[in-house]
Amino acid sequence: MKKWWLAVAVLLLLTSCSSQDAGGPFPSKNIELVAPASPGGGWDTTARAMQKVFDDEGIVKKPIQVINKPGGGGEVGWKYLESRDGHSLAINSSLLITNNLLGQSDLSYQNFTPIAILATEWEAVVVPKGSEINSVKELMTKLKKDPKSLKIGVAPGLGNDDHLSFVQAAKTFGVNVPKLDFLVYKSGGDVATVLLGNHIDAATMSVSEAKEQYKAGRVKILAVSSPKRLKGLEKVPTWKEEGVDMVFPHWRGVMGPPNMSEEEIAYWDQRIGQMVKTDAWKEILKNNEWEPFYKDSGESKKFLEEQYQMYKHLLNDSGLTQ
Repeated sequence: MKKWWLAVAVLLLLTSCSSQDAGGPFPSKNIELVAPASPGGGWDTTARAMQKVFDDEGIVKKPIQVINKPGGGGEVGWKYLESRDGHSLAINSSLLITNNLLGQSDLSYQNFTPIAILATEWEAVVVPKGSEINSVKELMTKLKKDPKSLKIGVAPGLGNDDHLSFVQAAKTFGVNVPKLDFLVYKSGGDVATVLLGNHIDAATMSVSEAKEQYKAGRVKILAVSSPKRLKGLEKVPTWKEEGVDMVFPHWRGVMGPPNMSEEEIAYWDQRIGQMVKTDAWKEILKNNEWEPFYKDSGESKKFLEEQYQMYKHLLNDSGLTQ
């Protein structure tokens, strides 16, 4: 009998050693943060901000590397993540959802493990300084009467947050959305140029893109998509204040590969939850004019499901999908 128990004890010890040799507690190797774009853009900035705070604050002990995987509107980087393990995370945004709904990608948020929603920008509707339009009520009233009466600039394509935030507001106001005259440009800078040249009547863009021209007195921001007025733009009303019941975040988050373990998800919940509370992270948000918008893994899963349904309806309302 004693020999039998001794054999069991030896077996358990060997199994434990083998498990530790295979990797031990998570994380057991270096960390990758995948930015599915070239250096310099919003996804890359988010990944490098996370890397800096994790390193500087000692939140993650393993070395962290930012990996740039540009191409396909995020497709290349997200495809790379699909084959990795829980030591790799990737930055995401609403394009993960809209690319799929528009038939531009087979990947969906359901292919990955939600980890966190990190921050958001807000959307703005802008007109030239000399425009006769002074409020979004005036703008939407014109469009409701004749959807093609105004040229609206957007970049870099239809189906993104800039476009769909305007679609949601116009739909709520009762405008015939598929008939709106959107002109598409390559970048927010291009939109600003044609707006200042009075080649378009209005533009929809992120607040960070509009704020510089607004501060210089070149444009009027008619409304922002935030739930309350923004610091530095105290004179600019929200859509809600203008009678349009809408809040529209331009969010960025982070996700992991499929089939992550509960231990791995819990690790990242704890570390990212710690990161967003640091003064260093708050300073990064301020410097980039981002707003806090943290949601943990469970909240992120629910949020992505809600966003999927919202974008599905908006793309259908816009006439881009059936």
